[in-house]
Amino acid sequence: MSSADRVAVVGGCGHVGLPLGLAFADSGLSVLLYDIDASAVDAVRSGKMPFFETGADEVLARVLANGNLTLTTDPNQVSEVDHVVVVIGTPVDEHLNPDPGAVVRAIELMADHLRDGQHLVMRSTVYPGVTALVERLLAKHGKVLDVSFCPERIAEGKAMEELHTLPQIVSGRTPETVARASELFGHLTAKTIPLSIEEAELAKLFTNTWRYIKFAAANQLYMIATDYGADFERIRAAMTEDYPRASDVPGAGLAAGPCLLKDTMQLAAFNKNNFLLGHASMLVNEGLPGYLVDQIEATHDLSTMTVGLLGMAFKGESDDTRSSLSYKLKRLLKLKADRVLCTDPYVTSDGDLEPLERVLEEADLLVVAAPHKAYASIRPQVPAMDVWNILATGSST
Repeated sequence: MSSADRVAVVGGCGHVGLPLGLAFADSGLSVLLYDIDASAVDAVRSGKMPFFETGADEVLARVLANGNLTLTTDPNQVSEVDHVVVVIGTPVDEHLNPDPGAVVRAIELMADHLRDGQHLVMRSTVYPGVTALVERLLAKHGKVLDVSFCPERIAEGKAMEELHTLPQIVSGRTPETVARASELFGHLTAKTIPLSIEEAELAKLFTNTWRYIKFAAANQLYMIATDYGADFERIRAAMTEDYPRASDVPGAGLAAGPCLLKDTMQLAAFNKNNFLLGHASMLVNEGLPGYLVDQIEATHDLSTMTVGLLGMAFKGESDDTRSSLSYKLKRLLKLKADRVLCTDPYVTSDGDLEPLERVLEEADLLVVAAPHKAYASIRPQVPAMDVWNILATGSST
């Protein structure tokens, strides 16, 4: 197999890189997953997914067996492929300021392992202008590579489906680079959408910011309805039933995870913090845990109660706790309640979790923090706060 058929995914054992690598390998490409986390590399090499992703276990077993997937912690092997996909994103610091240097530092460390003629694909979300910064860095090192920004678009938990069904945004400085990106991602999806690099960077931020704003609008409406004594879910159901113009109104819930708030704040910083709508959305979404605790306190003496917190992942059917607002809710409840017991059917990274049976048996009050489908069959014997309405009993306690 020629190098043109080989793809390296840098950060290949993470939530973005691993599903992408699996999908490429399952499409017939030869894929090298490069990651500095030796334990994650060993786990994946042995056929074990380091996190939950629907359908990934079967694909992993298949591509390991047919030899399409290999793994390494040796950066020298990256020089042997044609396409190098980098999934390191731009983080934000404790003050919600983006740190573009994280991507630049990663590329700097890789520079000696890249060779002229390769196709470098920036995959995860980056601060607008970071791709151009990477291009200048490569030129400084005397490297001549085609550089694309092709943003990841999947929802966690649906990667193995959406990598094949969603159109892929591709970009590059030249038609030849765009063609290389289109051909690469054409192994996964029938449709690619070309943009300039800067347009593609903004498209990714706009997408996540738009979702964050929609969730904030729903959460604000939920608060208004609840303060008025009305059931937001009944209102939303009436709004959306057979009425296309309201069909995209989401339900209320804890809008969290590693991307939505971060990317909204990146966009705000890019626009010189002139983004009132984005900042207002942050205040609403980040304020929802406190609002829920206030609602409970209005009718219950938490100081005498054991509260059962159902779900610690940031979303339903996931084991990912990154930036989960369940933990903010837990901290607030521990300040008020006698005891707080937490449970989750998927999360294995938190040693402070209890079996669901114990939580249901000992809790005086339940709070649904993540909308796992497993909770839908629960028939609470105690009051329950369920902002997601996963119990289908109304959202108030």
